[in-house]
Amino acid sequence: MVSLWHDSLGEVNQLNRIEHHPILTFPEKRTLTFYFDGKALSGKEGDTIASALHAAGVRVLGHHFKSHRPRGFYCAIGNCSSCLMVVNGVPNVRVCVEQLEEGMDVRSQNDKGVLP
Repeated sequence: MVSLWHDSLGEVNQLNRIEHHPILTFPEKRTLTFYFDGKALSGKEGDTIASALHAAGVRVLGHHFKSHRPRGFYCAIGNCSSCLMVVNGVPNVRVCVEQLEEGMDVRSQNDKGVLP
C-alpha cells in the first residue's frame, strides 16, 4: 500500500519522494516501470532498486532465513546484507547499490539465495 502524504507546499504526493524543496532543484527524470513480487511499480532513472522501492512505500525487502524477522533498507552503501534480493532471477543482489532498469523483476529473498 502506498501512503499519501503532503509535501512542504501542501500538495499530495503519492510517492515518498521529495519533489519540491525550498533550496534544491531536482531535474525531471524518466519514469521506469519495474516489478516487485509480481506487482508493477515505478521509479525514476538514476534510482537504485532500494530507493525506488522505498519511494513506492515498500519498507520490508525480505525476511531473515533463520529468525524470519523483516529486513529493510539499512546501510545504503552495500556493506550489510539487509537488502539482499533476487533481481532478474539472480539471488543475493545488494539492491541498495544496484541501479534500477526498465522492466526489472525484483523478488523478496527469504532464504540464503539459492542459485538457479
